Parts: sequence; structure tokens; C-alpha cells
Amino acid sequence: MLPEAENQNIEWKERWRDEYFKWICGFANAQGGTLILGKNDGGNPVGLTNTQWLLENLPNQVRNLLGIIVDINLLHEQGKALIEVVTPPYPNPISYKGKFYLRSGSTLQELNGGALQRFLLRKQGIRWDSVTVPRARIDDLDPAAFRHFRELAQRAQRLDSDALQLDNAALLDKLRLLEDHHLTRAALLLFHPEPDRFFTGASIKIGYFSRLNEVVYQDEIQGPLLLQVDQAMQALRLKYLRGWISYDGLQRVETYPVPLDALREALLNAVIHKDYSSGAPFNCASMMINCGWPIPAKCPKTGR
Repeated sequence: MLPEAENQNIEWKERWRDEYFKWICGFANAQGGTLILGKNDGGNPVGLTNTQWLLENLPNQVRNLLGIIVDINLLHEQGKALIEVVTPPYPNPISYKGKFYLRSGSTLQELNGGALQRFLLRKQGIRWDSVTVPRARIDDLDPAAFRHFRELAQRAQRLDSDALQLDNAALLDKLRLLEDHHLTRAALLLFHPEPDRFFTGASIKIGYFSRLNEVVYQDEIQGPLLLQVDQAMQALRLKYLRGWISYDGLQRVETYPVPLDALREALLNAVIHKDYSSGAPFNCASMMINCGWPIPAKCPKTGR
């Protein structure tokens, strides 16, 4: 019978080493898991000689160093003594010597920077965009962004007329973008004229590349996210997309290599799903061969 393979919940080690406290920490911060001591990398039992010491001391060491309780069990397989360390998932963040580890797939990841911030917020049941920014004020938000939001909401009929008549503060509260009278990060991203003052990379970068992957020219779209998409679409249409001109009778018709509605949908999806905690702007490449959207040699409408 083949041994059970290692996975996100099972790890094999031939003998105990203190560095394996990191693995227990990683299991506790993920979905839980089992560390089996006395098996080699192939999952075959090689046995342990210090099982009694591990049974007596390991539970206390885990409790003292990690602040958690694990199950330590003595097992026998093919006549070999093994130790099983079963770690349950913990709802609160667990650290080892001031560092946080997470089991991901069959690897152990040390969390730093944005990944650590997202992990700590998630463990507290808080999203990154719902965190408040105490120094930001409602009066600093862009009135044009509010007007644009109301126009979009009325057109889509997502809010009733009474809600659309609310002042900006009451509207933000209704949209759950205020917490204890403080603006959330989401509110600043959507409505602040300079969200990059608070979050690095809250912008859209557009570049036009040559066939040698060299930047010919570029733009950076800044401001409230509610206005960035329209501004980016305008820049793409007027500066970055080559439109072919044809005529339907007396009416002039412009044909683009990519339908503008499809381009707008792609841009909206990118802005909505971007990880704004990363600090990197969204990069929007032009319709060149190197970005996968080649410009046709002929107009698709006229064939010229």
C-alpha cells in the first residue's frame, strides 16, 4: 500500500528540529494540519528513538512559544514508532518569534509586507478597503465624483430617488463607506481627488509600445476611481487606438481593432479586482503585438 502523499494538510519529517515550530505555526494560520515525525520524504516510516521525550516536552514547548494547544500522538507503522502533531486552525493570528507563517499548498510561506497586512486583517474579519483613515475629511472629496456616481446610480436604478437626494455624508453612510464618522479606504479610492496621497499605486498607467517592446509614450490617469475609467477610455480612444475611417452614405464611421464596449468592460474588471494594497498601479498596455492584441494591417470593415 502506497503511503499517503504530502499535501496542504500533511507534512513528513524524519526527526524533530526546532525549526519545525514554523510549520506548526503555518498550519495554525491556515486550515490546520498534521506534522508526522519519523517518515522520510517518500512517506516511508524510518522510526524515532526519542518518542517519550517528544510526548512529554513538545506540547509544553508549542504552548509556550506559539500560545496554542496541539495534539501529540504516538503511532506505529511497519513496526516503527512515529509521532503525530495535529494542529487545529486558529481564528486569531499565530506568530513564532515575532514572525508569521502560513501553510500554502505543500510549502511554508513567511508573511511580510502587504501579504502580512491582508492576513492580519482577514483574521480579524476586516477587509483592506473597509479600514478607516482618520485624517481624511469628507470635505476633501471630489464633488465631480459624487455627481458622476449619482448619474450612474440613477441610470442603473441601483438607488432610489430618496437616497440620491442625500447629502454626501449621508450617502457615504448609506453606502457603508463611513465607520464611526471616519472615511474608509474604499471611500477615498472612489471619491478623493488624490487617492495616491493615501495609497501608492491608486492610478492607471497606459503605455504605447513599439514592436521592440520599447515605450514610445505613456500616460498616468489619476484621481477618483469613479472618474479614472472614463478618463482612461478617452485617452485610449483618442491617443492609443488606431481607428479606421469609412463611410455609411454621408455618415463617417470609425472602426477600432477592439470593440470599445469590450475594452471598457476589461478596464472596469481590472480596476475593480485590482489589489490596491500592493502599491502598484494598474498597467494598461496599448493594442500592440507584444500585449496580445495585434493591430490588423487592414481595416476590418473596408478591407483596405
